[in-house]
Amino acid sequence: MKQEIIEKIEQYDTIIIHRHVRPDEDAYGSQLGLASLLRTNYPHKMIYTTGLHSAPLDYLGKPTGVDDAAYEGALVIVTDTANTDRVDDHRYTTGAYLIKIDHHPNEDKYGDMRWVNTDASSCSEMIFDLAKTAEWTLTAESARYLFAGIVGDTGRFQYPSTTELTFNTVAELIDYDFDRSALFNGMYEVSCNVLQLQGYIYQNFSMDDNGAGYIKLTKELLAQFDVTVEETNNLVPSLGNAKGIVAWAMFVEEDDQIRIRLRSKGPVINTIAKQFRGGGHPVAAGATIYDWSEADDVIQAIEALCKQQ
Repeated sequence: MKQEIIEKIEQYDTIIIHRHVRPDEDAYGSQLGLASLLRTNYPHKMIYTTGLHSAPLDYLGKPTGVDDAAYEGALVIVTDTANTDRVDDHRYTTGAYLIKIDHHPNEDKYGDMRWVNTDASSCSEMIFDLAKTAEWTLTAESARYLFAGIVGDTGRFQYPSTTELTFNTVAELIDYDFDRSALFNGMYEVSCNVLQLQGYIYQNFSMDDNGAGYIKLTKELLAQFDVTVEETNNLVPSLGNAKGIVAWAMFVEEDDQIRIRLRSKGPVINTIAKQFRGGGHPVAAGATIYDWSEADDVIQAIEALCKQQ
């Protein structure tokens, strides 16, 4: 499959790379990292990246944007996106050919060609694998993007998805001349407002005797702390520090929906996500509800899951 993707890339003069909405480090790492690799190795090609930019990821980079006309006859690649409803920028279907590169369960089999590896720690790790297969030249810029994506999606190498291959990959990436200290500062430094909200979370989360936990962050609460929905992303792992916690949910209220971030230290949690308009990895998933009354159903499902352990 990797060789077939490389051959497709070589066939097209214009390549447009998409990723998922509400991007994280792996979304940007795989998207911008692939774009950087292609610009370096195919300087005659037009390479674009698109999607709504996330301000907390300013430190990492920004998509270039692309005009409608560029899609005519173009190759479109979507990275790190399991489902079509999560693809950022609906124009992804308007190119000449569509490739899906992802590491989530392949339940939405979109695209003319699909490379899905659920054993990979991150989509950024897959892009590095693709680059090695193609014998592409890596630069410090592309290495920085891919390193950030891997670090972000492995929780600094703490998650079970981290493998020997992951460590071998980052061992090669750190040979390139980018400032890892500055990158880590960008990834993990947060404002005082966010730290204060984190303190609120530690003081107010709930956890039962079986290790099922949750915290509800309402719009009013976010306004009180002057924290955006995007800024809560880095707070999701916080409850994992609680001794005895097994699985947990963070509910974050937006204007028209309530986002649920689900995490687990073992039990498969994406089965719950699927029940509430979501999906994801076995121990890291997301879902959506539209009323706080549904939150009780999610909490009950987590409690039942943890009780079985």
